[in-house]
Amino acid sequence: MCSIVSVRCSSGGAFAGLAMMTMMLALLLTTTIVSGDNQIELTEQLPTVMVAVLVRNKAHTLPYFFSYLEDLDYPKDRMSLWIRSDHNEDRSIEITKAWLKRTSSLYHSVDFKYRSERGKRESEKTSTHWNEERFSDVIRLKQDALQAARMMWADYIFFIDADVFLTNSNTLGKLIERKLPIVAPMLVSDGLYSNFWCGMTSDYYYQRTDDYKKILNYDQIGQWPVPMVHTAVLVSLNIAQTRQLTFERKNLPVGRYDGPVDDIIIFAMSANYSGIPMYVCNELLYGYIMVPLEAGETVPGKDLEQLTNVLSYIVNEYGALSLKQDLSRFVADVPKDKLSLSHIYMINLERRTERRTKMLKHFDLLGLDVEHFPAVDGKQLSDKKVYDMGIRFLPGYADPFHKRPMTMGEIGCFLSHYNIWERMVRLNQQEVLVLEDDIRFEPFFRRRAYGVLADARRIGGWDLIYFGRKRLQEEDEKWIDGSEYLVKAGYSYWTLGYVITLEGAKKLLREQPLSKLLPVDEYLPIMFDNHPNESWTSHFRDRTLSAWSAAPLLLYPTHYTGDEGYISDTEDSLRIDGTLPAVGGPSKGSSGMVSNDTRDGGQGQASQEPKKGDKEQLPNAPALLSESGIGQGEHDLETKNRRSEL
Repeated sequence: MCSIVSVRCSSGGAFAGLAMMTMMLALLLTTTIVSGDNQIELTEQLPTVMVAVLVRNKAHTLPYFFSYLEDLDYPKDRMSLWIRSDHNEDRSIEITKAWLKRTSSLYHSVDFKYRSERGKRESEKTSTHWNEERFSDVIRLKQDALQAARMMWADYIFFIDADVFLTNSNTLGKLIERKLPIVAPMLVSDGLYSNFWCGMTSDYYYQRTDDYKKILNYDQIGQWPVPMVHTAVLVSLNIAQTRQLTFERKNLPVGRYDGPVDDIIIFAMSANYSGIPMYVCNELLYGYIMVPLEAGETVPGKDLEQLTNVLSYIVNEYGALSLKQDLSRFVADVPKDKLSLSHIYMINLERRTERRTKMLKHFDLLGLDVEHFPAVDGKQLSDKKVYDMGIRFLPGYADPFHKRPMTMGEIGCFLSHYNIWERMVRLNQQEVLVLEDDIRFEPFFRRRAYGVLADARRIGGWDLIYFGRKRLQEEDEKWIDGSEYLVKAGYSYWTLGYVITLEGAKKLLREQPLSKLLPVDEYLPIMFDNHPNESWTSHFRDRTLSAWSAAPLLLYPTHYTGDEGYISDTEDSLRIDGTLPAVGGPSKGSSGMVSNDTRDGGQGQASQEPKKGDKEQLPNAPALLSESGIGQGEHDLETKNRRSEL
C-alpha cells in the first residue's frame, strides 16, 4: 500500500477567485495621480509567481537548492510553491519537510504532495532509467502544475529542477524585467551541458550548432531565441497565447506532432505551434546546473562527483556556499585523505586569509587532508635579510618579460617551495603534493588525480609531475609510454601544483639554488633540462630531474593577468635594489655590488607587457586550457536530454 500526502498552507488565503485579480500586475511601477493641487504616488506590487518543483532522489542537492531558492531577492508573499515528490530512495521528503516547516509562512501559499512509498517503479530497471511510464508521470505532473498556476491566476510560472542552484539572487526579478513570454536563465554545468538547445533535428532531438558555444561561453551576450529551453524556465501566463502551451501530446494540434513522449520536447513544440518564441538569457551569471545521469550511472558515484564539481565552481566564483543552518545537518562531511600521497602542503601567506579560507572550503568539498604551510612573505624581506640568509643571485638573470631582477615576492615564493623540499628530506616524505593558494580544481579532480598517480607509479622513473602549469614551448610534448594521462614536461611556468618525490626534492636541493637564485618556475625547467636559456642552465650541473605533466591538467589559476580580482604577490612586489653581491663574490676592481642594468627602463608601461600571469598564447592553447570535464563534450549532449526529476 502507498499513501499520498498533501501539505497545503497559505499566508493569505486561497490564491484564486476574483479577489486575486489584483495580483495580476505588471512590474514594480510608481503611478502618479494628480488630484487638485495634490500629487499621489501609488506603487504597484510585483507580479505573482508560482514556482513548480519536481523532486526525486535529490537529498544530495536539496539543501543547496532550497538555500539558493530561499535567497532569491523577490518578495516571498508574491511567490507560491508547488512541489511534488515520489519514488524516492533517500531523504528527499524529509529534507523538503524540514525546509517547509521553517519557510512556509514566508510564501503566499505552499502546495506540497508526495508519495510515501520508497523505491523505484516496477517498470524501471534503475532509478535513472527513463521509460514511458516515467515520462508519462512527469508529463502529467508538469501539466498539473501549469493548470494550477492558471487556476490561481498567477502572472508567471517558474519551472525549476531540484538540482539547479540559482546563485544570483536577482534571477527571478531580472527575468521578469525582460518581459518575454518564455525565458530561461542560462545555467553553467561542469562541462558543455546547459539548459537550452540552439538547434533541433527534424525528429525533435538535439542538434549541434555554432551558436551554442558562443552563447554558453558568453561570446555573445543577451537574450537569444532558441528552439528549446528546459530545467529552469519562466513562463508569462498573462500572454493569451500561453493558454495553448502544454506538456501533453493530446493537446497539440491534430496531426502535427509525431515525435517522442517527452515533456520538454512536447512543451517546446506547443510553443512553436502557438507562435510563442522561447529565449535563453545569458546577460548575467544566473546559476549552475547538474548534468542528468544516464541509465546505469548512480547518485553515490557520478552525481556526487558532479555536485562536488559544481559546488567547487560556486566557491571559486563567490568564495562560499549558501547553506541554511537547518539544512546543514543533511549534508555529510566528506572523509579526508591525502590522495595516497605521503603529504599535501598548501603554500599560503599568513596575511592572505581570504585565499586560505576559500582553499579550505575546496579541501572540505574534495575530501583533501592538507597542511597549511606558511609562505615566506616578500614584504617582510629586505636586501640585508636576503644577504644574511646566504642568498646570492644568478649572474645575468633578468625577467624574460620585464628585463628586471627578481622581486622580493619571487624570492619569498622560491623560499617557500625550498622549505618544503627541505622538510620532505628531514621527514623522509616519499611523495608530496605541493599546492599554491590561487588555484581552481578541474572537474573530477580526485578521480583524475588517482588516475595520474596510478599511471606514474606503474611506469616509474619520475621525480616531479605538474598538476597545473603554463606551457611555453610550441612543440608537441611526447606522451609517456604506457600512459593516457601523462606527457613529458616541456619548458613551463607556474608552480600551481605538483607532486614531487623524495629523490626529486634531494636533486633540487643538491644544486644549492640559494647560491645562484632565480624564480622557482625558471629553476624547475632548468633542472629537468628543458630551458631555452643556455647561459642560465650552464650554472647547474646535475640537470637530471625527471619531470612529467598531467594531460589534461588538473589545476588552473583562479585569475589571469587583467582579470577582475587578479593579484600577484610575486610580480607586483618590490624588486631587489641591486646592492647584493653576485655569486662568487665581487670581481677584482669592482665595487662589490650587483649591477642593476637589467631593470626595465620603461617601468611605466609594464602593465601593457606580457606577464607570467597571462594565459597561454600557443597555437594549441585552447585545447590545453579546455575546461570540460570527463565525458562532458558537446557530442554527449545528444544523449543528455533526459532529466532527473520524477
